[in-house]
Amino acid sequence: MDFRISPSQQLLVGTAREFLAKHCPPELVQQLALEARGFPDELWTQISALGWPGLLIPDRFGGSGGSLPDVILLVEEMGRACFPSPFVQSAVAATSLLVSAGSRAQQERLLPLLALGERICALALAEEGASFEPGALALVGEVGGRLSGRKLFVKDAHLAHDLIVLACGGGGFNLLLLDAQKPGVTLQPLTTMSGEKLFEVTFAGVEICAEHLLGAAGRGWEALAPALGAGALARSAEMVGCAQRILELCVEHAKVRVQSGRPIGSFQAIQHACADLLRDVETSRWLVYQAAWKVEAGAPAAADIAVAKAYAGGAGLRVARRAHQIMGAIGYCEEHPLHLLHKRIQAASLDFGDSAPHLETVAQAIGLA
Repeated sequence: MDFRISPSQQLLVGTAREFLAKHCPPELVQQLALEARGFPDELWTQISALGWPGLLIPDRFGGSGGSLPDVILLVEEMGRACFPSPFVQSAVAATSLLVSAGSRAQQERLLPLLALGERICALALAEEGASFEPGALALVGEVGGRLSGRKLFVKDAHLAHDLIVLACGGGGFNLLLLDAQKPGVTLQPLTTMSGEKLFEVTFAGVEICAEHLLGAAGRGWEALAPALGAGALARSAEMVGCAQRILELCVEHAKVRVQSGRPIGSFQAIQHACADLLRDVETSRWLVYQAAWKVEAGAPAAADIAVAKAYAGGAGLRVARRAHQIMGAIGYCEEHPLHLLHKRIQAASLDFGDSAPHLETVAQAIGLA
């Protein structure tokens, strides 16, 4: 197991850090969080020119044929900058699903446009129970029928050209690839604390044809599982990036904030608190790297992904909460980036499943459930 970053990955990380530091300062993130669209179109165009949306797309479809570890390293940098975009939903989860389960016609139609950043895809999975576990899904979508009902917490649905909808059908679950502008599809924005844009998507008698089916009928859950794993790992990497930036802010603050005539970083309590932050950040990072390495190597990785997602969520929140204690009042000011990083960790910890289902996966893996 070799986690050393290759020269090409070093270039990717260095380019990403430099680009995001220049073009995505905290002031812009704060501004976009307050806007209805919440999305930097010009930045998406620029990262598309860098090839980022096409990382997981094979070169025969215009992508760069990169790996999941490549994506993890990139998303970690996005998290460090709190970069607001549909990258994880579209360029990671939806793209990996199209690559693995899409028909040749679907791949030829969509993957080149996704690689260029000219098309965005969103996942519509959860319903009333705020979960997309099989037992929580009731929306029925049979080929030859009509789709009526709603999906909740669909991230960046207002930006999507296509929706991948999980519905009961075919004796199991169907994945439906639908045009987001199709008649009968309406969006209702949901209020969030994080600034991320979530929507209720309502389907009113939307016609379903055979060409809308993504993968085999009734086998949608099996096809979806690897894409959910990739999405969970990507959001875990995003939390690692956020937590890393929080650690850096705390260390910088501890060096310059003076109390009782000396920097607070000279006090053992602050030193140990920052050491705790480092422990949580590094443990989260290497759990994510290990899971991504196993996925790329083709080894069983479901439990590793679950451990990484559950741990990164809890550790990231611990890091953010401890940082507020270290920084005091300044950490609560909107002018300071800590609140943006804290909110992003909170949102990412819930996306692609909170800790409960992932811990259940781990319990099953060790024979306790």
